[in-house]
Amino acid sequence: MKKIKIVICAGTTCYLMGAANLQSLGDYLEPDIRSMVEVVGTRCLGYCKNDHYGDAPYVTVNGEVMSGSNMPRLLDKIRSLAND
Repeated sequence: MKKIKIVICAGTTCYLMGAANLQSLGDYLEPDIRSMVEVVGTRCLGYCKNDHYGDAPYVTVNGEVMSGSNMPRLLDKIRSLAND
């Protein structure tokens, strides 16, 4: 079983732009997928540099950066990886 690692930026900008809602990601995952996903938070991923604040919140999925993340997009990405 492959693990899907989700890192959610909890820096101030990302947190205020929606990362706070993403922290409950596990509650939205189907039971068969939940065991495949590791969700961690981090202080700051550093992607807001150079005035990219409007692209927050940032999340990485297996190292791939997702900007403008929200629950539906993140769930779609996880489901896609889980079904590969």
